[in-house]
Amino acid sequence: MTRLVQVFALLLWVAAPGSAQEAVARFGNGATPFLIRSTTDIEIIRPVIERFAGQRADLTINYEQWGSNALFARSRSDCRGQGTPADAILSSAVQQMVWLVNAACAASYRSAATLALPQTRRWRDELWGITTEPAVIAYNKAAFAGREVPRSRFALLDVLRADPERFRAKIATYDIAASGLGYLFAFSDSLEATTFGALLESFARIEAVATCCSAEIIAGVAEGRYLVAYNVLGSYVASAGRPEVGMVLPEDYTLVLSRAFMIPQNAVQEATATAFLDFLITAEAQELLRQIGLVASMEFGETSLTPSARRTIALSPSLLVALDGNRRAQLYDAWQDALGFDTGR
Repeated sequence: MTRLVQVFALLLWVAAPGSAQEAVARFGNGATPFLIRSTTDIEIIRPVIERFAGQRADLTINYEQWGSNALFARSRSDCRGQGTPADAILSSAVQQMVWLVNAACAASYRSAATLALPQTRRWRDELWGITTEPAVIAYNKAAFAGREVPRSRFALLDVLRADPERFRAKIATYDIAASGLGYLFAFSDSLEATTFGALLESFARIEAVATCCSAEIIAGVAEGRYLVAYNVLGSYVASAGRPEVGMVLPEDYTLVLSRAFMIPQNAVQEATATAFLDFLITAEAQELLRQIGLVASMEFGETSLTPSARRTIALSPSLLVALDGNRRAQLYDAWQDALGFDTGR
């Protein structure tokens, strides 16, 4: 019975409607409203939105920043006709976006620009990958002065085993119950890494911390509350402006994410959404995204990534496995045992 209650609680984050956005911003003063809902922090993506708004004096762009799970729930509700839909959605929790496309919640669009994207960054002419962002190991530079920085999962395990007290409650990663992106990275690790089980055991032994948000994790590393952050998005480290924080691309393999863009099938301003999509793919917009860290080269941080170590998270139906109830419950159980979060929230 306890097991059934746990599984039911785990499903609630998918079924419950999103309560509210985290922040909002407005760009332009045109007569036509254009609504973007996104998991990307407003202050990070602001230059890109401002550039598009500068090209479209006819628009007032309303940008809503959401947590990934809340955005997913809200988008599902909108797809069922139970709310006001966005005109465009951009999310780092790409497995949730694939689910929405598979549930016939997306409009179709094709252009020369979208067709030029790599196959891993487009699916069914309904979902497109806009960014290139690796998951990195971030660390407090002062704490590792004169010490070897772990540059792979194997090296991280060695460091944790050699001096567990030094790292007790000093390792941070995303809370997979609160973060759709964190869940995606953990799921991808579980498929890829021979080190996954060993990492969870080490995290349990040293009382690693699971938290919701990139900004909180990076601030904690900069301030020394955490010595290492595991699987945090490198784009947020790069854009945080915290010189106290170093980062490396794990040499055994590095997950590479492209934030997924979708046009809801009931979007009011569908034509503007397609124009925005084409803009995001232009060389101009990609350069802006590079400047703010959302398009990264694979010579990033203090290490370079060999092609064989790159693990691109492709936009494809295979991501639906991540949302399978049984697989999700298994991963949550393992993660709860290691990090001790409440799976019912």
